[in-house]
Amino acid sequence: MKWFFFVQTGMTAFIVLVLLVGCGGGTSKDDEELNRQIGQMLMIGFRGLEVDENHFIVRDIQEGRVGGVILFDRDVALSSDIRNIESPEQLKKLTASLQSLTDDPLLIAVDQEGGRVARLKEKHGFPPTVSQGWLGKADDLQLTFDYASQTAQLLADMGINVNLTPVVDVNVNPDNPVIGRLERSFSDDPQKVALHSAQVIEAHREHNIITALKHFPGHGSSTQDSHHGFTDVTDTWKEYELKPYTLLFDSTGVDMVMTAHVFNARLDSQWPATLSYSILHDLLRVEMGFDKVIISDDMQMGAIRDQYGLNTAVERTILSGADIIIFGNNLVYDEEIASKVRDIIINKVYQGKISRGRIQESYDRIMKLKEGLS
Repeated sequence: MKWFFFVQTGMTAFIVLVLLVGCGGGTSKDDEELNRQIGQMLMIGFRGLEVDENHFIVRDIQEGRVGGVILFDRDVALSSDIRNIESPEQLKKLTASLQSLTDDPLLIAVDQEGGRVARLKEKHGFPPTVSQGWLGKADDLQLTFDYASQTAQLLADMGINVNLTPVVDVNVNPDNPVIGRLERSFSDDPQKVALHSAQVIEAHREHNIITALKHFPGHGSSTQDSHHGFTDVTDTWKEYELKPYTLLFDSTGVDMVMTAHVFNARLDSQWPATLSYSILHDLLRVEMGFDKVIISDDMQMGAIRDQYGLNTAVERTILSGADIIIFGNNLVYDEEIASKVRDIIINKVYQGKISRGRIQESYDRIMKLKEGLS
């Protein structure tokens, strides 16, 4: 929105053009649409086993600042086991109340990989799970499908429509603190990773659950955990870590790809993958032909938060090709994060640093993804 002010100085009248930025608060239909489109790009975490009209996440959803939420069983910032998930009955009520707040389907996501990474745990009344590593060792595709089907049915029953799985990282480094050591990888064989991941995707699709391959372009070789800080895989990454993606793009098809916060100078000498145009656009979009939703890993993880300001991180990930941006609000907590990020994006658009067309691309991909959830 542009405002014109007339300033009289002596005998000369000057027209001063002021570009309204900072609040995202224009009243034109264009401004309203831009706000709505940006809101669909944000997936936010929050505290609470239940929510009411006074909760910030309720206001954010109702006012279109958020298009998705992510649920956790544990609050890392508080070192507390109380967060969003206490029992099946409680969880079902929570997701129903969230979904009722908007006409557009709300993405409600969890990381329910199985094994060590499972938000719906046995101690809270949910069925036991097994890790991808355990399934990879069993190497029975039907068994993988059956376990994934049980998980997908449970998520559907609980009102959850996004499972941020399967992990398609190849187990290059078995001592990797965040992948191999936690048994999150199916195998050190990329073809086996793809075969088992295809079973996970298919099982979830049968229950109308969206999945996301992670973590592109490969986190399996790392010696560090990107939750805690800068993670460089330049010397350990193998090109065959891309193979599971290629195989799955060509066969099963994929709903979403999640970025890795790893730095790989062989692919980009300046930026980590989540902020890299070379990796997300040139490699994933153009060379590998992926035209669906790219979702970032949590932007509050140390590898991003400790190295880059919020302004830079948001601008870079959007320009590089990310469509949905996650702020888990778990490693740090900020009830204003959706408003802050929305205002950053709006400012970038009005300043010409991010094009309206780029926002439209993400919005179109997201709404197409949501079509099957209506």
